[in-house]
Amino acid sequence: MNPLVSINWLSENLNAPDLVILDVSLESNVANIEVVFPRIQIKGARYFDLKRSFSDLENPLPNTLPNPEAFAFASRNLGINNNSTIVVYDNIGIYASPRVWWMFKSMGHKNIAVLDGGLPAWKNKNYPTESIQTRELPEGNFKALFNSNFQKSASQILENIASKEAIVIDARSNERFFGLVPESRKNLKSGHIPNAVNLPFLEVLKDGKFIPLNEISAIFKKLKIDNQPKIFTCGSGLTACVLILAAALISENNHFLYDGSWTEWGQLEGVPIFN
Repeated sequence: MNPLVSINWLSENLNAPDLVILDVSLESNVANIEVVFPRIQIKGARYFDLKRSFSDLENPLPNTLPNPEAFAFASRNLGINNNSTIVVYDNIGIYASPRVWWMFKSMGHKNIAVLDGGLPAWKNKNYPTESIQTRELPEGNFKALFNSNFQKSASQILENIASKEAIVIDARSNERFFGLVPESRKNLKSGHIPNAVNLPFLEVLKDGKFIPLNEISAIFKKLKIDNQPKIFTCGSGLTACVLILAAALISENNHFLYDGSWTEWGQLEGVPIFN
């Protein structure tokens, strides 16, 4: 399945029997994007509670991937099956939805795509919406086939600083990357991982949608990292997934997520930090 679908595609397939639409709208973000939490959802959507049901609440770091059993349990509660075709969207356009795409991919589910433009684009076309509601859903049969190779740990990042086997790509803003502004989360140092390059996630987006593929390809080519494995990082593992999806759209493979991201690295003792 193509990792990105248009609002027209979703409109045409809205009544497909195996379709599951997930709403991962968030009330706030750390990217200084103006956001209004919607009182409506795409018709038939189910709310994907990224911050609670689909995060490891025992981990002090935000948004970290839950264990496969917990992820599968929460997915079954949403009525998701192994044969479900999942389309995920958010209220900003492209923000948290690529994170959900990455999560399901890491859990072995292939039939998942992000809705380009999200709820704003859907509303602009006056496609069917409804008031936010909670439905009683039949339990799904989703089983997770977790692939740990989708992510990297802090210790692996530290090893990579010496080996330089992979290139680390940081999706945060220039100001945060170079330590010119304080981090919004408490007790975090400012700066970036040594040898990392900066590619703010907003550079691959325009008006809440991905820019054309040839423009995404040109951006990655400017980094001159074509043949290296790529480890994506950000503040807490959300916006790095925007870049991972962008890379997938142009068939850039061999990429990973540092799930702890700067929220972890910026508070670790004894690790190197550049600014």
